[in-house]
Amino acid sequence: MLQVDSLRCEYLDNPLGLDVKQPRISWKLSSTTRATKQIAYQAQVSLNQQFSQLLWDSEKVVSDQSVHIRLNKLEVEAFTTYFYRVRVWDNFGNISNWSEIAFWETGMLGSDNWRADWIASPQTEDLEDCNYLRKSFRLSKEVKYARAYASALGLYELHLNGKRVGDCYFTPGWTSYKQRVQYQAYDITEQVHKGENAIGMILGNGWYKGYFGFEGRTNIYGDRRAGIAELHVTYEDGEKEIIVTDDSWKTSTGPIKMSEIYFGEIYDARDEIVGWSEKAFNDVGWQATELIDYPKNNIIFQQNEPVKKIENIKPKELIHTPEGDIVLDMGQNMVGWMKFRVKGNQGQEVSLTHAEILDKDGNFYVGNLRKATQKITYILKGDPSGETFEPHFTFQGFRYVKLSGFKDEIALEDFTGIVLHSDMTDTGEFKCSNDLVNQLHHNINWGLKGNFVDVPTDCPQRDERLGWTGDAQMFFRTAAYLKNVAPFFTKWLKDLEIDQLENGGVPYVIPDIIQKTSGNLGGVTHSVAAWGDASVIIPWSMYVYYGDSRILEEQYQSMKKWVEYIRSQGTKEELWDTGFQLGDWLGLDSEPDTYTGATDKKLIATAFFAHSTELLMKTAEVLGKDEDVRTYQFLLDKIKKAYQERFLTDTGQLTVSTQTAHVLTLMFELVEEQMSKQVAADLAILIEKESYHLTTGFIGAPYLNMVLSKHGYHDIACKLLLQTDYPSWLYQVTKGATTVWEHWDSIKEDGSFWSDDMNSFNHYAYGSIGEWLYKVFGGIDSSTSYPGYKHILLEPRTGAEMDWVTASVDTNYGKVVSAWEYRKDVFTYHATVPVNTTATVILNSVSPEQITEQGAPLSELEGVNSYRYENGSTFIELGSGSYDFKVMSS
Repeated sequence: MLQVDSLRCEYLDNPLGLDVKQPRISWKLSSTTRATKQIAYQAQVSLNQQFSQLLWDSEKVVSDQSVHIRLNKLEVEAFTTYFYRVRVWDNFGNISNWSEIAFWETGMLGSDNWRADWIASPQTEDLEDCNYLRKSFRLSKEVKYARAYASALGLYELHLNGKRVGDCYFTPGWTSYKQRVQYQAYDITEQVHKGENAIGMILGNGWYKGYFGFEGRTNIYGDRRAGIAELHVTYEDGEKEIIVTDDSWKTSTGPIKMSEIYFGEIYDARDEIVGWSEKAFNDVGWQATELIDYPKNNIIFQQNEPVKKIENIKPKELIHTPEGDIVLDMGQNMVGWMKFRVKGNQGQEVSLTHAEILDKDGNFYVGNLRKATQKITYILKGDPSGETFEPHFTFQGFRYVKLSGFKDEIALEDFTGIVLHSDMTDTGEFKCSNDLVNQLHHNINWGLKGNFVDVPTDCPQRDERLGWTGDAQMFFRTAAYLKNVAPFFTKWLKDLEIDQLENGGVPYVIPDIIQKTSGNLGGVTHSVAAWGDASVIIPWSMYVYYGDSRILEEQYQSMKKWVEYIRSQGTKEELWDTGFQLGDWLGLDSEPDTYTGATDKKLIATAFFAHSTELLMKTAEVLGKDEDVRTYQFLLDKIKKAYQERFLTDTGQLTVSTQTAHVLTLMFELVEEQMSKQVAADLAILIEKESYHLTTGFIGAPYLNMVLSKHGYHDIACKLLLQTDYPSWLYQVTKGATTVWEHWDSIKEDGSFWSDDMNSFNHYAYGSIGEWLYKVFGGIDSSTSYPGYKHILLEPRTGAEMDWVTASVDTNYGKVVSAWEYRKDVFTYHATVPVNTTATVILNSVSPEQITEQGAPLSELEGVNSYRYENGSTFIELGSGSYDFKVMSS
């Protein structure tokens, strides 16, 4: 059987509102025959599901491409549904049936199609209370289908006929609002009807004008909340009608007295406006809205997946602390909010305060939140049957919840933790025989969940929650194993390009809201090594893991501007040896009372200069920019030569004797192969001197184990992984961590905390070790020559006293599985290679004669294209299929 399924358009499943004028489609294949490849495809696009109104037909295209197919010469129009289907031919002469029909629906396709106006409450509005806006309208005929398009300056909820529209939260999302504001599209067919209807919006401050950033500013992008919305109704007879936001709408305030991302929410249920978004509501006394002059030419459709409610968590325990507080333990450091039920008298006030940790005495601790109060206050209306509440425009990072004002006995079943994050598709799984390592993987995954809330934040709890560029690039490769993060970063990279300085400098955070910084950041707001390099490293990594060349096309000028910015900074064009640098942030070899490790910042800067230049050169190769290839290859050679002259002795040793200096030199291949052996040996010695512990900070840690395993010191990498005392990855696990910490010793060995000023217990940077777990123990990697897992590299490594490892990644082609078990001198290895891909399996220290599959030797196996024995390892070239190899000891 040859089958086409999992059709996607721009990574999305049947998207509404798509504004891409030349969308791309992808599909997956399944087959019961090994080594199946697509040799040709046919795709069709129609205006109806019967395909009798065919718009576009590729006809038979001889190609093995099944990912990111550009629908060339298809001209799409706004507000139109396009149905598409695919069939393929394989290398065995089979022709699949047509796939199931998928669709995408276009949205505005540009600002010219917006008919609505931006509307706001009068300027005298209370800056704390959230705004309620509404309008009644009449539909004259039976409705065939209807869509809503909405956005806001601030955050919004859309309501129709008494019900909330959609399941998205924190809409329209956080962008560089001055240049672009996103809108969302909703299918509202079931929520409107012939006759009287009503529509409403609730507006909150959000990132747009709320209190935000660790400098505590408000009105960062503007000083007025506003909303914009259109309802497009198509009647059964084909006639269309559009209802828009205009000055006929009315506005009031309601029960939401304050809703801020850092501070939480105050909700007075006594002021609830019953039926405010229903047709029968009497809005006499509501004020008229005002039209505001805000551009519509920067409104775009949402590029990433929206934030949604992903899962629920019930409290694990009710704690009475030594100080007398009543505290819920959720059992997991999570991001979202609490939904709760309460009974009481009218006017009774209850509150929930959120924190990540209890102190060493077991008391509720909020010191690390700084100015963020993370408090929900609810004032009861006195409903004798009970009242249920969850917040609107705020989210908390927490494991523990302090309850105040609850007079009745607390029942755990009345509380539910609602986990919210961007709705990315799960792709990665990793399990092994070591439970501590499994918990580490769990913590890494939950660190991603908590910090991928529309933008990649550094932390989700204190008065920061910013899109730090360095943290994002350090963690991207791990994130790409765990989730499909391509749409998420496509959106974020566009904001990076928009906020990039004219001279090519890259701000510390994206979107950029930092105008001035505290003294420990040197008064500089942009352009330091490893942080600004996100502009190059992330687009290239997206290409490698998703095969997405369009992201390289779109970001190329941004990538080039960054490299040229660095090139202009040094005393010579091949060195970056001037200006402020963050260095190896939180490195353990730092001076007392400082944040920066001991590694020479000029070495770090020049190393990343070389790395970004090399990736830019490779990008130019992919895009066919031959002149740039020559330019940046020449520059790269000069940088490497200058690096060696500056930081390498004649004997091949580095002048900077830190772990991170050696790691960067090896990871970015800054010295010749013979010298790299010396650098690797010296790194091993440095680690041995620390009793096999790391001293690296944010910059060195992501690459440390990778270079050790690559350069012949896999045993030392395994020792680092298995350490359970400070400093190590598993030290956090032994201290009860359920996410990754900001500091190696966020909780010190005596139970005390790192300082209050910067101590997040959910900070994903050190979770970058996840890449090594998947790539080395799991053995799964994508070839840069055939990116996006078109050709898969499978090189599992044993070690770390593990008996077995199972890893998988659901790629654009299908699920890759790599699983091994080593018992009683018998090594078994399972590999699953998706249809229309190939793989190279590398089994180290194994000869071909030792390998069988279901009792047969390699030479007789279906799906094995070839194999060879080289440098003590066996290389097996596989076609698609599932394989179970057994390796007998020699």
